Amino acid sequence: FLGIGLEHIAPQAARNLDITVIIMDNAVYGLTKGQSSPTTLPGEVTPSTPFGKVEEAMDPLMLYLTMGVSFVASAISTKVKDMSQMMSDAMDHPGFSIVHVQSPCTTYNDTYELLKGSVKKGIEPMAWPISKDHDPSGMDAARALVESTGIPLGLVYKDATRAPFEDRIDEMVTRANPKSAEELIGALSI
Repeated sequence: FLGIGLEHIAPQAARNLDITVIIMDNAVYGLTKGQSSPTTLPGEVTPSTPFGKVEEAMDPLMLYLTMGVSFVASAISTKVKDMSQMMSDAMDHPGFSIVHVQSPCTTYNDTYELLKGSVKKGIEPMAWPISKDHDPSGMDAARALVESTGIPLGLVYKDATRAPFEDRIDEMVTRANPKSAEELIGALSI
């Protein structure tokens, strides 16, 4: 979705189409034997990067904010209740919503320990819960959150002021004052 499918995000964000996208990101193309993906971390050795990935990893949350997605949430697949609630909230949002889920691939790019951390090994968790005092309605606050170190988990951004595409289409049809089929046929009769 963040490679070939990337071109589909911006138009839906601009339309604010009332759909929800759930992205399961394992930071690798696991189904095709572990090639690096847009979110694979630099230096990671994969079949397509045998000497380590050279380019920087994409920041999907910042991308969604930049493209104008009206509901952006971040989750991790090991916290099923939190993830399920975010998915439900996203589906209830009237407009284009994305729930980006960190989902470690245990075969080709196991980022589980990196995301969760390990006290025994002195590894700080890369993923952390968003503070309860975060205001998801503010774009500046959402950007600051995403620009901080690591991966925030929770509701990053929600714009409840933008009407979804379908509502704007209905409004336009009402303004256009369309004629019925009978009126159109009557206008053509001699």
